[in-house]
Amino acid sequence: MDNYIVSARKYRPATFHSVVGQNALTTTLKNAILNNKLAHAYLFCGPRGVGKTTCARIFAKTINCFHPTSEGEACNECESCRSFNENRSLNIHELDAASNNSVDDIRVLTEQVRIMPQLGKYKVYIIDEVHMLSSAAFNAFLKTLEEPPHHAIFILATTEKHKILPTILSRCQIYDFNRIHINDIVGYLEYVAKQENVNAEREALNVIAQKADGGMRDALSIFDQVISFSQGNVTYKTVIDNLNVLDYDYYFRLTEAAIENKVSRNMLLLNEIMSKGFDGQQILSGLAVFFRDLLVCKDPQTIVLFETGDAVKNKYIELAARCDTAFLYKAIELTNETDLNYRLSKNKRLSIELLLIRLCQLNSPQQEDDKKKIIIEPISDEAAPVQKETQTKTVPEVPVSKPLPESDKKTDRPVSAGKTIVRIGLKDSAVKDENENAVKKELATVYNDSFTKEELIAAWKEYAYAADDVHLKNTMLYITPELKENNKVEITVLNPEQEHKFQEKNLEIKEFLFAQLKNNQIVLEVKINEDNSSQTPFTDKEKYNYMADKNPTLSKLVKEFNLRLD
Repeated sequence: MDNYIVSARKYRPATFHSVVGQNALTTTLKNAILNNKLAHAYLFCGPRGVGKTTCARIFAKTINCFHPTSEGEACNECESCRSFNENRSLNIHELDAASNNSVDDIRVLTEQVRIMPQLGKYKVYIIDEVHMLSSAAFNAFLKTLEEPPHHAIFILATTEKHKILPTILSRCQIYDFNRIHINDIVGYLEYVAKQENVNAEREALNVIAQKADGGMRDALSIFDQVISFSQGNVTYKTVIDNLNVLDYDYYFRLTEAAIENKVSRNMLLLNEIMSKGFDGQQILSGLAVFFRDLLVCKDPQTIVLFETGDAVKNKYIELAARCDTAFLYKAIELTNETDLNYRLSKNKRLSIELLLIRLCQLNSPQQEDDKKKIIIEPISDEAAPVQKETQTKTVPEVPVSKPLPESDKKTDRPVSAGKTIVRIGLKDSAVKDENENAVKKELATVYNDSFTKEELIAAWKEYAYAADDVHLKNTMLYITPELKENNKVEITVLNPEQEHKFQEKNLEIKEFLFAQLKNNQIVLEVKINEDNSSQTPFTDKEKYNYMADKNPTLSKLVKEFNLRLD
């Protein structure tokens, strides 16, 4: 039985022309050979499996070829080329710096550099994973790298250029290898499949290319694995089953359910996905990429960024046309936010379920209706700003930190934070007669629903928890408002500073209470509790005097260290 050779070795490129996805770089190397302008040291850097060592070998073989072609390729017929192809060439030396990274290893190498080539013009030293050399080994290598014999050429290869000393980088010509594009990988896999007489669907090869993350070696290794699993019939289903890849069809179904506001359907889909063993982090990252791809497919100018087969691309374009751009922006934001918080969550499945619910609510009819609901607050002409057009003011929606009554007892409507309040002010000459009459009719509207003290306190605390001012928040949580007759709310404070703070926020607090209690006839009255005003210290000076009376040592300490209260 013949020895099996993996595809990554069997189909390793032997010429510059067969190197995939590095056209600019291979063209530069061929031109340098044709013009006989060879440097003494090269640095090939880039991700794994993109052709760094392969190009180094091809370059070494070509510069020693006795009869290179007019295109800068090796002839593969001369003695030098045959010895290289048969792995018996004495002119090409490979060193693995990961296991030979000491000073002694570099000294042995520099001793070998002095020996002239027996066949051909150059001795080529390929040092792979050069970033693994120790600092002492790098320093021992510096002089030889800078001034090698005319017959010696060094090719250094690394995946981590940032770990190499700047003194080494300055002595090399640096070539940065790119990740191989998905379409290039798919094209080469189709060539390999044809050579191996394997039936392979293009969509299946596309999944392999995406899994390889720009590395041809990884793609060929995965391809061999899938062939063994599928017995030579590589289909989309066999690939996703073998590689444990989440079928993009699930993402289509999740998005369609979100567009149609089908929460229950999304819950069942999530259960089906997780029952197949997929991790929640994998679901979130895949969903974020899916929304990104939909956004890319909405614009003909950016669709070139989406690399996949034509059949799949058409499905993306069709679904993208059904999605609003604002929906995709918010979906990406929510998914990314959930992904960031996923590891910290104690109930990870619930995090994903909440995300799916929020995605469904983005297109919820109820949300659209809420946007249209407004509460009209009548204001006097003095309070209205002088302008020619209608002016609006919105109380922003804020999170509720503590549980509140679940519904309004009289209307059975849920109590929600932050309704839109439209305040209207205008001059008689600023609008047409019909618009003026309509606005006056709205101004005459009175909202005077009755409410209990418990409902007042709930709304009061809701505003307090959402307040940005820490002092106001603590004061409101300390004080309990009293409900008097004729919608009068009495607030008793301890000192003038608190009174001034409430006077500043009087209008904003009233607007919030108007919206929460459905009553725009509320009047806030603030008064100071005279009994406590002289007893409770409030300012910094009052607090100091209070503490000094309790502890005379404090005054002695201040005087001894010459302290003062700013």
